[in-house]
Parts: sequence; C-alpha cells; structure tokens
Amino acid sequence: MPHDDVHPVSLTCGDCPIRHRAVCARCDVDEIEELEDIKYYRSFEAGQTVVWAGDKMDFVASVVSGIATLTQTLEDGRTQMVGLLLPSDFVGRPGRSGAAYNVTATTNILMCCFRKKPFEEMMERTPHIAQRLLQMTLDELDAAREWMLLLGRKTAREKIASLLSIVARRDAPINHAAQTSEVTFDLPLTREAMADYLGLTLETVSRQISALKRDGVIVLEGKRHVSVPDMDRLLMEAGDDSDGGFLI
Repeated sequence: MPHDDVHPVSLTCGDCPIRHRAVCARCDVDEIEELEDIKYYRSFEAGQTVVWAGDKMDFVASVVSGIATLTQTLEDGRTQMVGLLLPSDFVGRPGRSGAAYNVTATTNILMCCFRKKPFEEMMERTPHIAQRLLQMTLDELDAAREWMLLLGRKTAREKIASLLSIVARRDAPINHAAQTSEVTFDLPLTREAMADYLGLTLETVSRQISALKRDGVIVLEGKRHVSVPDMDRLLMEAGDDSDGGFLI
C-alpha cells in the first residue's frame, strides 16, 4: 500500500538541488540555519494523496524531487486536473488553514516541509522569504492564465508541445540544459493523465506524440523517456518563443 514517510534525509540546504529557486532562494546564512531548525522531509509514493482539498495543513513545503498533480473534484465526482507541482514549487499557503486542492504524487516525490506556525512567524520578520513567496505566487498566477490560453485556444499539437516544454525546462538537469540545446527527461504523466489534463482524448494525445516523434521534434525511448534535440523548435511547436516562453 502507498505510504508516506517522515524521516531524516542526509541533505543539507547547501547541497539541495532546488536551493537556487525555492522559497529559500534569497535567504542568507542565518536565515537558512533558522529554516533548518523547523524543516523535515517527507516522501510519498506515486499515486498517493499528499493532502485532500479542505484538509487542515500543519505544514508548508517545497517539492525537492518528483512531480505531483493539483486536482479538484466536482460534486458529481468528476475530477479535473488544474496544475502540476514540479521541483521547487511551493505547497500550502501561509495564513490559510486548509488545502485548496487535492495534491497527489504522480511519481515518487520528496518534499522539504516546514512546520507551519514557525514558518509563518519567520516569514513576518524575514523579507527575503516573504518577497520570494510573493514572486512565486505571481508566477503561479501567470501560469494559471497561460493554462487558460492553452486549454481554450491552442491546437492539440500545441497543447502537447506546451506540456512537454514545461516539464523539459523544469525537470531536466539545469547544468545539462545549459551545456547543450538537447534536453532529456522522463515524462511524469501517463498519456491518460495528459489527456485528462489537456482536455483531449487518449487517441489524440497518442497521435500527436507520434507526430512530434515522426517530425523529429522529440525522440522517445519507451513511453516515458523523452529527448528534445532542439528546445527552440519545441517552443515554436508550442506556439511560444524562446525569449518569453510558456513557463520557466
């Protein structure tokens, strides 16, 4: 059965792979040490619900590795995926007691959690954290608006290319991406989940992925391992440009 673990992890803030882009990105040494005192790690297995919408949350967290989905369940039982949580994304809201959405682990994930009340108190006296959280919140708002555009106006091919470009730029190793235009990553969503997320049929998703592969935009190894030979071309297929882009 899926389970979550609260456990020690031999990972210091200085060695953290998301250190430069998480909520603590602007913190100085003293602030990092204070965060160390209130943090702990939790891991969740693929398929496990991290938190249900409406549940009380006694923690906030950053995703260190892995990917989760944000979903909302309608009164008739239908579920709509409304977002993805990728490494460095923030989970929970200071000042809000409950969760707004269901959070479900798509892959095995590791989360760096902070006890909520101490984090809120630290945020009030630490401009670096408050400013960074505001920036991340505004980025999240921009992302939500872009998804409205994607779901409402983009073609099926552009939708698939957009989703691939998001994961490629956020999940692929940054050093690797900086050294070459080719990016490789493991696609965290099944084709069924992609169809649900993008408002497409499973057949359409499979057909468009095959077309992108046939045209040389992506290279597939199995169903999940993706290589993008040229990110600029993928962005063009997504209807975006390499200067602005869809999501960073």
